[in-house]
Amino acid sequence: MRVLIVEDEVRLAATLQDLLEMDGYAADVCHDGESGLDNALTNIYDVVLLDVMLPRMDGFTVVRQLRAAGCAVPVLMLTARSEVTDRVTGLDSGADYYLTKPFEPRELLACVRALARRQPELRSTDLLRCGDLTLEKSSFTLSCGERSVRLSRKEYDMMELLMLNQKVVITKEKLLVKIWGYESDAEDNNVEVYVSFLRKKLEHLRSQVKIKTIRMVGYCLELPEN
Repeated sequence: MRVLIVEDEVRLAATLQDLLEMDGYAADVCHDGESGLDNALTNIYDVVLLDVMLPRMDGFTVVRQLRAAGCAVPVLMLTARSEVTDRVTGLDSGADYYLTKPFEPRELLACVRALARRQPELRSTDLLRCGDLTLEKSSFTLSCGERSVRLSRKEYDMMELLMLNQKVVITKEKLLVKIWGYESDAEDNNVEVYVSFLRKKLEHLRSQVKIKTIRMVGYCLELPEN
């Protein structure tokens, strides 16, 4: 799962990024409202952490423009401003929750988990199933029957995305930005390498689920016909 942090305090943004990554999330950072809006509108993020007081565009404006553009990504607003009117403004602008600084790290992570569960495709991400495969988030373990293998972080992220979108073609571009990040230098070859890794592990597991290549487009999972 990928989270966007829009926070102009560089040290706090880095701390939030470390906290989320230690809890198993992929996290990207922006330091102003305009770039935060641009990145959020790519629709590659599952949750956005959004500060209110930002340069170039404040958080209230960012979330209003996200909603006006039809982007339904859950937004958690972060701010040192604790007045009720500010919280009401944030929620009325389209935010899903409002957390006042300073906050406890455990509370922040709980809020992120709660917001992620609001998206139907992410409600059961702790244990995903597809055909004869089971994917466990807590251990990065892919299983088929009695056999199991431990996945690397990027292998897990790719398999999770494919399993959350069963039978849907995922483009290489989407795999790149969801797994390596919006500003990464990774290229199509990186995707191909990790697809190859996963295919070898599926063979080892003797799974009937295959990763199908859609030429010039991307990949999808292919399940055996009943």
